[in-house]
Amino acid sequence: MAGFFSVLRRLYLSVYNWTVFFGWVQVLYLVLKTLKESGHEHVYEAAEKPLLFAQTAAVLEILHGLVGLVRSPVSATLPQIGSRLYLVWGILYSFPETRNHVLVTSLLISWSLTEIIRYSFFGMKEAFGFTPSWLLWLRYSTFLLLYPTGISSEVGLIYIALPFIKNSEKYCIRMPNKWNFSFDYFYAAIIALGIYVPGSPHMYTYMLAQRKKALSKSKRE
Repeated sequence: MAGFFSVLRRLYLSVYNWTVFFGWVQVLYLVLKTLKESGHEHVYEAAEKPLLFAQTAAVLEILHGLVGLVRSPVSATLPQIGSRLYLVWGILYSFPETRNHVLVTSLLISWSLTEIIRYSFFGMKEAFGFTPSWLLWLRYSTFLLLYPTGISSEVGLIYIALPFIKNSEKYCIRMPNKWNFSFDYFYAAIIALGIYVPGSPHMYTYMLAQRKKALSKSKRE
């Protein structure tokens, strides 16, 4: 029975990883195609559907960690996916005024390259039981450049969205109301920006440690 569940687990994770992989491939293709043909102003519009699908599907990775399907700690997965979902749904989807900025292009290129490598790495690992050394190196090295460009784009887009958030009052809850509760999305966005200050270096340091561990293990093998 344990063997059956092991096979089922690998089959499910293989399908999941390769499905999301192709989603990000489509994002990258549409970004580069649109960038060449129409300019960065139209990048988001072209890539929106596969972007929303691929990034929202990552919610399942939190569940994978919670139920023990994967060994990735939820404490590391949750902030990464949470910040991505906030950018996709809470900023770009919610405030169209931000979509034609050049930072959208740098964001999507950084994200898609990162995820194409990551999902192909895990897809091969689950489907075939191994990953080639070059893919292992890419998995644990490309973040050295792509993480800073991605994070910078995220922070920049939140900052750009601030005046639109403030003027629209979208997602705000004002007093008085039956819940006796108020919420200001503008200040929530400022808090989110503040979290990036300690959060980004911490995550980068964590990934450096993971890189050292993974590449050292690879050399020993």
